[in-house]
Amino acid sequence: LFREYGVRYLTMAKMNEMGFTANTLINMTEEEVDDLMKTLVEIYRMDLLLGERYGIKSAIRAEKKRLQDSLEMQKLELLSEAERKRIQDDQNTFGVAMASEGTSKDVRTSDQLILPESASADHAPLNINTCKGGLIIPYNNNNGNLCGSGLMGMPEHSSESDERKMDSSKQKRRRSKETGEDGEDRPREHPFIVTEPGELARGKKNGLDYLFDLYEQCGKFLLEVQRISKERGEKCPTKVTNQVFRHAKYTGAVYINKPKMRHYVHCYALHCLDSEQSNHLRRIYKERGENVGAWRQACYYPLVAIARENNWDIEGVFNRNEKLKIWYVPTKLRQ
Repeated sequence: LFREYGVRYLTMAKMNEMGFTANTLINMTEEEVDDLMKTLVEIYRMDLLLGERYGIKSAIRAEKKRLQDSLEMQKLELLSEAERKRIQDDQNTFGVAMASEGTSKDVRTSDQLILPESASADHAPLNINTCKGGLIIPYNNNNGNLCGSGLMGMPEHSSESDERKMDSSKQKRRRSKETGEDGEDRPREHPFIVTEPGELARGKKNGLDYLFDLYEQCGKFLLEVQRISKERGEKCPTKVTNQVFRHAKYTGAVYINKPKMRHYVHCYALHCLDSEQSNHLRRIYKERGENVGAWRQACYYPLVAIARENNWDIEGVFNRNEKLKIWYVPTKLRQ
C-alpha cells in the first residue's frame, strides 16, 4: 500500500502493531486517518515526518481510486455483455420474423395493414414479414430497419412486449415508493431560504417564519389526534409521531411531511429556547448570503452551549419547554 510513498518501515511496523491492515486503512475516512496519525504522535511519541503524513494519505487515496476504477470497469463489462446478449436475442427474433416474405402488392390488397399513400412514392418497395403471432411487419430492403408507419392490428404477446410490461411495472413500483401512503403524488415543497424575522420570502421560496409556523401547526394537529384518540378509547400520543403526520396529510396539509419537520427540529428548538440568539443568527447568515443548510448547521452550537449549562440534560431542556416537549430530541443533537 505504501510502496513509493516515503513511509518509513518503522512507521508501518507501528501501525501494524496497533492492529491496522491495508484493508482497514483503505476503508477509513480522512478524519479517521488524521486521528490515527495524531495517536502515533501523541500517544506512541513517534516523530512522524511531514512527507510521511502526506504519503499515508496519498497512498490511501490512490488505492481507493484504483479500487473504484476497477469496480466501474467491471460494471461496464457486465453492462456490455448484457447489451450484446440483448442484441443477439433481437437478431434471433427478427430472423424468425423473416421466415415468410410477401410483396408490396400483397400489402395493398391485405385488409390487415393500411399503408399511407405517400409510402409508394417516397420510399422503396416494402417486403412483408409475418411473425408467429400473425403480426405483419413492413421491412425496408434499403437499410434493414423496421418501418413502423401504417402498422394496424393487435399483435399477440411477444417477448419484447413482456419486457416492456416488466419495465413499466418496475417504474410503477418505483413511483409508488416515492408517492404518499394513499398513492397520490406528493407535491414538491418550495425550497427554504434564510430570512430575517418578519421578512417574507420572494418568489417561489419559503422563509424561516413559515418554517417555524409549520411546527406550531403540528402542535395543533397533535391536539386533534389526542382528542380523537380519547374519544375512541385508544392510546393517546404525547409527542409528534407518524400518526400525527398521517392525520395532517389526511386533513389536507400535504405540505407537512415527516422528513422536513425532523430535519429542522433543532432550529425550531433554538427559536423557542433563545429567540434573540436565533434571530441574530438569521440576520448574520442573511447578510452573508449563506444558504439554509449553513444556517441549519450553525443552529447546533448555541444548543450545545444551552445543554452544557443544564448539565448536558438536553432531554430535560426540551421537556421543560411548553412548545418543545412534544418533539423528540434529534439524534445528532443528543450525540
